[in-house]
Amino acid sequence: MFPIRDHNPSTATPWVTLTLIAINVAVFLGTLPILASETTALPFLADWALIPAISAPLTFLTSQFLHGGFMHLAGNMWFLWLYGDNLEDEMGPLRFLGFYLACGIGAALAQTLSDPASTIPMVGASGAIAGVMGGYLLLFPKARIDILVILLVFFRVFPVPAWLVLGLWFAIQILSGAATPAGMGGVAYWAHAGGFIAGLALTWPLWRKLGGRAFWERTHGHPPHPEARYTTRRTPIPKAGRRR
Repeated sequence: MFPIRDHNPSTATPWVTLTLIAINVAVFLGTLPILASETTALPFLADWALIPAISAPLTFLTSQFLHGGFMHLAGNMWFLWLYGDNLEDEMGPLRFLGFYLACGIGAALAQTLSDPASTIPMVGASGAIAGVMGGYLLLFPKARIDILVILLVFFRVFPVPAWLVLGLWFAIQILSGAATPAGMGGVAYWAHAGGFIAGLALTWPLWRKLGGRAFWERTHGHPPHPEARYTTRRTPIPKAGRRR
């Protein structure tokens, strides 16, 4: 189950979201030669990745812009683009930038507290993006998200409300984090959960300022602008008849 688009494009160009994506891509391409060799990768990650047992303050920020591979980068940037534009539209560029970085720091703190003795480097923007997802859930719980469901040979796109997609995603992070023993590598589930909670908490004052439940009633839980309509085009290729 993978979200492929929402029905709520932003009303203005999301310059901060686009810039964050560009910076992440540029850093990934720039560090490829370094991370390709263990000889150069280990000292580099020791300086710039988040290592809970060391907890160097600067790495709570720098680790947000490092990625472990192309798919890691691509997945994170897709989620940032999908959810970031509407949140930036509502918060404004500078507030959104501060919010994004703060969520990333909150995610790093959550991962550090969950396994403070770990010497495994943590990299990736997913904690900050989880915060964006948490903020999106609070402001736009009924925004429609198209998800691609893949079940063996079955492929189907379904529109579902944001609260279902994001609530299920958050539940998976909590359950997976609880089932993962301390000291193991892989996905930083507690960073995801911590970032998501940080996003909810940091968006709460804005939601209250907008009117809280009254804001939901005015917007019906959607971003406050017209929803996009998507149609499926029929293929121009004619169907072949059966031969007898």
